[in-house]
Amino acid sequence: MQGRFITFEGGEGTGKSTQIKLLSDYLTAKGIKNIQSKDPGGTEIGQELRKILVTGDKDKIDAATEALLYYADRRINLVDKVWPAMEKGLWVLNDRFADSTVAYQYYGYNKKLSLPTLKSLYAIAVGDFKPDLTIILDIDPQIGLARSMAKASHMAVKETRHESRGLEFHQNLRQGFLQIAAEEPERCVVLNADKSIEELHQDIIAVVNERFGII
Repeated sequence: MQGRFITFEGGEGTGKSTQIKLLSDYLTAKGIKNIQSKDPGGTEIGQELRKILVTGDKDKIDAATEALLYYADRRINLVDKVWPAMEKGLWVLNDRFADSTVAYQYYGYNKKLSLPTLKSLYAIAVGDFKPDLTIILDIDPQIGLARSMAKASHMAVKETRHESRGLEFHQNLRQGFLQIAAEEPERCVVLNADKSIEELHQDIIAVVNERFGII
């Protein structure tokens, strides 16, 4: 069976990690071998980069530095994990990918980096490869941030660097993801994440079945 690459995108607190786990279990039950990964942090080196990118003061590095580090992590994830798994016929469920870099470093920062710059980084690190399907989980930023901060309160390492940015940043971020989806409707599907875990899971299953004909 051909390997697939499905990415999950969205702002903070949309429930991506939970839904990826549920979809992984569903695919396994259907006899489809799969693995999970994430940007940043899907590999051992990526875990070190993740510490830099999602913890600490929000202003410790600028948008350009962030983009370079995210693409370094992304390249490592693809070379060491994603592409080898797909070559073996596995499906890869990835928590964030290049859309997040555009949404955060372009839209979130109010266009401090240009799209041509980000496209150049994509060409260097990723080439012509792109996800087979991108599921964008959409939620009001105030609700998402409240969820994310509540989750962080139970974590030993506080991954709240992006959460600490102002509401305007997260509103820009949301609009960025919606703009990306509007520009690539053949790849992206936007789902309302302001519902129960099970309801959202069923929505995701419906999208995956429609796209890939699993049932």
